[in-house]
Amino acid sequence: MVEGIRPHSVAEAGKREDNGPVMSDCNTRIIAPSLLAADWSKVGEEVRRATEAGADWLHLDVMDGHFVDNVSFGPQFVAAVRPHTNLTLDTHLMMTRPDHYLDRFVKAGSDRITVHVEADHDVAATLGRIRAAGLQCGLALNPATSFEVVKPFLDRIDLLLVMTVVPGFGGQAFMEAETMPKVAAARAYREEHGLSYHIEVDGGIDQRTVAIAASHGANVMVAGTALYGAVDMAAAVAAMRE
Repeated sequence: MVEGIRPHSVAEAGKREDNGPVMSDCNTRIIAPSLLAADWSKVGEEVRRATEAGADWLHLDVMDGHFVDNVSFGPQFVAAVRPHTNLTLDTHLMMTRPDHYLDRFVKAGSDRITVHVEADHDVAATLGRIRAAGLQCGLALNPATSFEVVKPFLDRIDLLLVMTVVPGFGGQAFMEAETMPKVAAARAYREEHGLSYHIEVDGGIDQRTVAIAASHGANVMVAGTALYGAVDMAAAVAAMRE
């Protein structure tokens, strides 16, 4: 354990059965500040600020400049974050070839790796590799992608990430009409089939939209500007948790 840093929260606890998805309470509200909105010149301080503010996970958006029209950071950044917190590092690979770079993000210290269903890879094989590495695995879909596309994989994931903006840039407006029906469908499918994946939303999440996302079934809230831009981050985390 990192000296002075609290261990993983109860929200992250779970047990793995038969190398399948982690059995977790998917109704627990989880707040995951996005480091995309942090001040990277003092990443250690920014990580500790989120940890001390009561965050449950830290979300790391990896952009390759090809799958999305922006470039963020790579495995070295994840490795730089790891020593500063024991919170779950929720690594989101917005990459055309996540399978090619996967091992590097495993070694960097990610706890969960989420890949896109739209990317150029064998989705089932990539999820299997994440699982074999001992990590939790997630699957993401963009606003324009139908929920039907991810259905074949829902019994092998720990988390479904429904992008609530077009990925690539922070500060975009929440796309309620395009994305909330998919969140609701993901919750209904999970209940109907007895599955246990978390439903995560990312993009335009703030104190107003978090309530909308939660009412449709999301329980993991990724927020960048609304948390890192807040005067009192702990109060902002608490407000989102409520």
